[in-house]
Amino acid sequence: MWPNYTAEDLYVVNKVLNEADFPPLVVLHDVLRAAKLVRHYKGAMQLTPSAQKLKARPAELWRVLATTLLCVIDHSQYIRNGDTLVGNWDIFLNVINVEAQNGVTEGWLCSVLFGVREEDIWRADYRLAAAFYIHVLRPLSWVGLLVETKIGQGLSSRELFTKTPLWPAALALETDRDLQPLTRH
Repeated sequence: MWPNYTAEDLYVVNKVLNEADFPPLVVLHDVLRAAKLVRHYKGAMQLTPSAQKLKARPAELWRVLATTLLCVIDHSQYIRNGDTLVGNWDIFLNVINVEAQNGVTEGWLCSVLFGVREEDIWRADYRLAAAFYIHVLRPLSWVGLLVETKIGQGLSSRELFTKTPLWPAALALETDRDLQPLTRH
């Protein structure tokens, strides 16, 4: 299944699921349409000729999907209050590149990027933290550049974000020269 969306969790509310009941499917639909890889025809979704060509080139398909998800789609539509995020991908990626080398929490990233203390982010500006997650962290996780690991349970749980091996393979960033070697135990 999809990270953080298990079948048990989804079927608790409904016995039959629609696209809107599974947020990743809504986003995937939007990405495929925005990338012009699918179109609707007579009530069905069909691959476009561009998508047919990309079926045999998975790396190029990933690049198109990742670029569309990260840079084309407006993620404000997936937030109840429609909050946009101030900042740019160059800053976000370079900060995450350094901070997520050994794993980092969403609160710590918000404190580095927006100047709010890590322990205060959910009280001081929860909408900023939510927008950062929806616009940046979740898309990076969904394209496979970050892995989100839940630590703890209940209200004391936190998510730890760590770069995947795909990160350095897909991205060449200014801060690469500042990275410390990974600590392995």
